[in-house]
Amino acid sequence: MATGSLETMSTRRSLLTVHAHPDDEASKGAATVARYHDHGVATFLVCCTGGEEGDILNPALDLPEVRADLAAIRLQELERSAKIIGYDEVVLLGYRDSGMPGTAANARPDAFATAPLDEAVGRLVSVIRRVRPDVILTYGDEQSEYPHPDHLRVHEVSLAAWDAAADPARYPEAGDPFAPAKLYYTLWPRRRMRATHEKFLELGLTSPFDEQRLARLDKEDVITTSVDLTGYVEVRGEALRAHATQVDPNSPFWFGLPPDVQRTLYPYDDYFLARSRVGTTDVIEDDLFAGIDRID
Repeated sequence: MATGSLETMSTRRSLLTVHAHPDDEASKGAATVARYHDHGVATFLVCCTGGEEGDILNPALDLPEVRADLAAIRLQELERSAKIIGYDEVVLLGYRDSGMPGTAANARPDAFATAPLDEAVGRLVSVIRRVRPDVILTYGDEQSEYPHPDHLRVHEVSLAAWDAAADPARYPEAGDPFAPAKLYYTLWPRRRMRATHEKFLELGLTSPFDEQRLARLDKEDVITTSVDLTGYVEVRGEALRAHATQVDPNSPFWFGLPPDVQRTLYPYDDYFLARSRVGTTDVIEDDLFAGIDRID
């Protein structure tokens, strides 16, 4: 297993995550970012949209005044979540939430899904060249279980920017070329969901996994990288609670297991290494920075 010593990491190392909406940074890889930040890695978040089309899932906040100001509230929640996680900087890419396919929001000219691809890639390239990340975390190409247009676009834009940021002929106005070392896809692994479902049953609790979710558990994910979250598991729940309009604090899916059980049930974040400039992607590792000595 390839490993790297977090304790000896240079503070010049940098991690960039690319997410679609406020709250995605909390549900995907939050504890990983917190751990690396605590060990001296510079951490940056790109949020591509303002999440204006998000449903209010907390009944206590489903109020007219909240709905009227939801865009501003979601950005306030993002700020609180990013502080909990430990991001050094949050960059808003500047697009509107596209909503789900077939909705009016999905056809708006300012929506992320309808924005000119070249424009969106250029914005992300500008960020990459400025913060110079060793590692980028983004979304994978297999999103059939939740094909949100913004999530699909994050994947498309991230891969295009990975190539373009290193090419001096592309977007010369966006700064000096820079080639990140590695790009990973975040995963919501079935083995975690399976373990969670089984623990609910073992404790005599009602599992939040319905038949549709359970049907997904037969397939296994391809995982290259598992980051140990010992001491950081709670970060995800704390960051999710910061998104008070989007997350029901009584949700059994997120908060149904006792904290001491949740802490040890599956203390890992899993990833798939999709691109690497420092070696093969055919790896099994426990460190996103494995194989990277230092990138200036």
